[in-house]
Amino acid sequence: MCRAFEVLRSGGWLTGERIRIIALTLLVASAAGFLFLVLTAHGGIDRQGRPLGTDFSDVYSAGTYVRQGQPALPFDPPRQYAREQAIFGPATPFYGWHYPPYFLFIAGALAEMPYGIALAVWQAGSLALYLLVIWAIVAPLSSSPLRGGPNGQRPFGLGVAGQKFESIPPPAAATSSIRGQASPLWLLLALAFPAVLINIGHGQNGFLTAGLLGGALLALDRRPLLAGTLIGLLVYKPQFGLMIPLALAAGGYWRSFVAAVVTVALLTVLTVVVFGPQVWQAFLISTEFSRTVVLEQGATGWQKIQSLFSWARMWGAPIPLAYALQAALTVALGASIVWLWRSPASAALRNAALCLAAILATPYSLDYDMMVLAPAIAFFALDGFERGFRPWEKTGLAVLWLAPLVSRSVAQATLIPLGVPAMLAAFVLVLRRAELARRFPVALPAQPSTIMTAVPPDGHDIAAFE
Repeated sequence: MCRAFEVLRSGGWLTGERIRIIALTLLVASAAGFLFLVLTAHGGIDRQGRPLGTDFSDVYSAGTYVRQGQPALPFDPPRQYAREQAIFGPATPFYGWHYPPYFLFIAGALAEMPYGIALAVWQAGSLALYLLVIWAIVAPLSSSPLRGGPNGQRPFGLGVAGQKFESIPPPAAATSSIRGQASPLWLLLALAFPAVLINIGHGQNGFLTAGLLGGALLALDRRPLLAGTLIGLLVYKPQFGLMIPLALAAGGYWRSFVAAVVTVALLTVLTVVVFGPQVWQAFLISTEFSRTVVLEQGATGWQKIQSLFSWARMWGAPIPLAYALQAALTVALGASIVWLWRSPASAALRNAALCLAAILATPYSLDYDMMVLAPAIAFFALDGFERGFRPWEKTGLAVLWLAPLVSRSVAQATLIPLGVPAMLAAFVLVLRRAELARRFPVALPAQPSTIMTAVPPDGHDIAAFE
């Protein structure tokens, strides 16, 4: 038992070979399952009577209303359901339209194409954005040796203004895990991430959310106006924006803050000009249905919603108590983000924390929204490679990567939520890492159990991310 505990604590079980096998197995199984779903569908309807892409059917249906000059009708649930049944058949389940009017631009554009082509274009385009952002996050790992100075020296950390602290030679094991070039393993991990299959299966927007948020955080220091614009485009998922203004203000990113506000304002004006002011009235009325039926009564399914609010409701908590618990968590997350973004923590750590806080702070986030965990994992891993991993961090990242795979099914079968605890644990690990960096700005030689790579007695490298 002690041996197992130490292996989990050190992350020594997370070898490169195991990572490849697990990721490749999940990717092949996911591809096979999706292929079976497509091949056994008839007329775009799967074996369970659902349109391929399930949730995408509400986007496409709303887009047909936009094409007909009736953009307010998707916000009327009976009208929206009638349109879905008219397009996909009377046995079609109801898929509600809960987005702000901004998303009608995308819906209208996609509805110009046949349904199957629109679904493929939507998923392929947003997937490409997601992969591009993940590649950009891990790209610094291609530097040799580890973006260090003379003779392979590297700084333990960077201050808020980018000031380097004292440099020390990097552990040999850490250097060997990079070998001076970025590995294609990042692509396998990005594609095999379980939330990818969930997002594709539902035809959802998780790729776009992860791409916009991750891209904005990457651009924050060098291209603040672009970062603010990308953040502003996230307004189609307003529940994910609770923590972002706090982070920008605490970090002093006022140009990005203003750019985000201007972007949202321009988009709002554009929706009024194109769709008319009545579309906003219809949206505001529809929020009552979204709040009471979808969220508070759990019509979507408690097991699908990955929030503390849903966890409490699934365990029988009354609505006021569930809201109180969620509010307490949101306040705690906000305070932590302000502290972290005002601290000398690395940009990678701040970014990872913000991605985690964005999804944890809202009462309404589904398992396909866990796509935002991908940039969080990438940012955290990047910091780990540069500074060495601390106890539990490698295991924590692995658990976070696997969480979308089991969060819905386990909660449905046992009423035991796994997604929220995994995200909270990862957030705590980020805060602990940032506090250690604040207290000890100069790196000490990492313990063998805290390095991502281990070299066994036979001399073969078993780097977890070669």
